[in-house]
Amino acid sequence: MFDINGILVSLDLVEKFFCCDLDTCLGACCIEGDAGAPITEQERQQLETILPEIWDDLLPRAREEIRANGVAYHDPEGELVTQIIDGKNCVFTCYEPGGLCSCAIEKAYRAGRLAWRKPISCYLYPARVKVHPNCTVVNYDRWKICKCAEVLGRREGIRVYEFLRQPLIDRFGQAWYDELVANCRLYIEQYLS
Repeated sequence: MFDINGILVSLDLVEKFFCCDLDTCLGACCIEGDAGAPITEQERQQLETILPEIWDDLLPRAREEIRANGVAYHDPEGELVTQIIDGKNCVFTCYEPGGLCSCAIEKAYRAGRLAWRKPISCYLYPARVKVHPNCTVVNYDRWKICKCAEVLGRREGIRVYEFLRQPLIDRFGQAWYDELVANCRLYIEQYLS
């Protein structure tokens, strides 16, 4: 692990390769799993605020779930996560032609209808940030549905920390990311060359 200003970063972020391959996976990370995306209380409030802007982009079943149970719930581990439908789909999932799953929040962001991109846990994926009482840890979350992203990342020579450049900057700041890059480059030179 790297210790970047008190934030522990898994070596997987430098050793592994990753680049989303949406043409192959069709956005499966938004529709697979047993819980929604981890969010903060502030993000839950943000989701409620932006809901009118994205409401028409949501699936009818998602609208029903939000009306009945809100935008988030606490999973069995007590973590606040986005609401899901049918035991897996995030309520903010929408579908594009060809079956591509996308995020209604990001869709509105890209169209200039929102200034907020999406919850940071989604933006940072495949990294997961865990805040513990004594430290914060950034890990690479390997999931079989992202195998095609690992293959594409290796083919393109894009390491996880490089793929996540902007989300890591948004979460931890430019100076923190610059220090991470310096540590990663030194590690690659010493151990992976």
